[in-house]
Amino acid sequence: MANDLVAARRARLAALRERGVDPFTATRYEVTAHAAELATRYAELGPQERAESERWAIAGRIMAVRGQGKVIFFDIHDRTGRFQLFVRKDDVGDDAFAVAKEVERGDIAGANGFVFRTKTGDLALHVRGLEVIGKALQPFPDKWHGLQDPEKRYRRRYVDLIVNPHVRDVMIARSRIVAEMRRFIDARGFFEVETPTLLTIAGGASARPFLTHSNALDIPLKLRIATELYLKRLIVGGMERVYEIGRTFRNEGIDATHNPEFTMLELYAAFWDVEDMMRFNEELMNHLARTVHGGETVLRGEDAISFATPFKRIGYLEAFAEYGGASREQLLDPVACAALLRDYGIPESPTHAHALDKLFERIVEPHLLQPTFVYGYPVVLSPLAKRMKDDPELTQRYELFAASMELANAFTELNDPDDQRRRFELQIAERAAGDEEIPPPDWDFVTALEYGMPPTAGIGIGVDRLVMMLTNNASIRDVLLFPLQRPLPLGETGDEGEEPVPAV
Repeated sequence: MANDLVAARRARLAALRERGVDPFTATRYEVTAHAAELATRYAELGPQERAESERWAIAGRIMAVRGQGKVIFFDIHDRTGRFQLFVRKDDVGDDAFAVAKEVERGDIAGANGFVFRTKTGDLALHVRGLEVIGKALQPFPDKWHGLQDPEKRYRRRYVDLIVNPHVRDVMIARSRIVAEMRRFIDARGFFEVETPTLLTIAGGASARPFLTHSNALDIPLKLRIATELYLKRLIVGGMERVYEIGRTFRNEGIDATHNPEFTMLELYAAFWDVEDMMRFNEELMNHLARTVHGGETVLRGEDAISFATPFKRIGYLEAFAEYGGASREQLLDPVACAALLRDYGIPESPTHAHALDKLFERIVEPHLLQPTFVYGYPVVLSPLAKRMKDDPELTQRYELFAASMELANAFTELNDPDDQRRRFELQIAERAAGDEEIPPPDWDFVTALEYGMPPTAGIGIGVDRLVMMLTNNASIRDVLLFPLQRPLPLGETGDEGEEPVPAV
């Protein structure tokens, strides 16, 4: 069936070429208006009124064709929306009308003419000239049901964007959210920088890195799992306020909130502490909610999430006590913590830190619906954070949660090189105990601290999860243009007409 549809489209291409029209030789089209602009400009045009004195040229993809004898109606879609084209044989002539009759759904065209209001009350471009400037040789999904299968949507995102306008709207919203983040941050005196993606030591987080090799240097390399340690080197160097919005790579599982390749905002401010960063975090989230939604409340599924400030705050240990009855002594003791895992039926963890993470996911996270700062994380979970002055077993660190999902991680940075060295040494022991997500120590970072780093606060915000929150999407793959997909086995096709992909 698919081959027959492709053959029929190629026959249309041949017919166009026989008439001297080759869609693939077009190099440009002079666009003078877009669909949304025309809809706004002529919104007050009266019934069957014609604005013949103004000529416009529009270009885009034909998404619907309706023929009525000597008249053809097309729906043309551009990046701003949809507009109707009215092509009449008497206006364009026999040859041009014959060309128009070969145009089908998915083809790309340019049209010029004037705007008028049809008998049915719709705005349309009364076409005086039509050019076919691109040809779709693959059949499109059914116009009524679109492209629904998630795997096909992600694998053929270019088709998904064409036939599901809401997907394009999400991706455009993502672009605007990131741009607004930059404007907000730049206005507060920060400098955007770029740090290495290929590293000999991938530190700054607990995660398995992707491994590669440099042929030029003949050394193994890793893709970064965080930008933290290099950004803090810049603080040592005196840049004081720096940030990076960049791709980060972690060789971990794929689920609704995780993709091995994701975008992270990391930001560091000299002379700030974690309290300053909380205020910044609140202001940023509130600003983005207002920018995207015009108010402080966003929907997450059926839940209304309010980003009105100030956000709720709760201590890490207090949250366990409130939602699970676990005591400080149980949580901070590795043996007792392992017993808690067994009580909750959670598989054994290789390290104390890993066990705490799993318990927090089970006991606390489900209760964090409204924006909540969870602060005072144990030192064992925070190898790069400064200790609390009045409680050295805990750190000046918080994580921001909303809709039971982590959105940000921040702390007052550890700037004592001797303490940092000791914590790295403890991590070596935990790595040896079997926690493969703990990176090897970056001793050059300790050397950088020995040159002196001012009191500093830092934050990491998962951009993809933030976009999920602000666009009411439940899966990270719905806010990534091209989420990671397993290749199709050799001989299988993703949908009708798809070429097989060699298995890896």
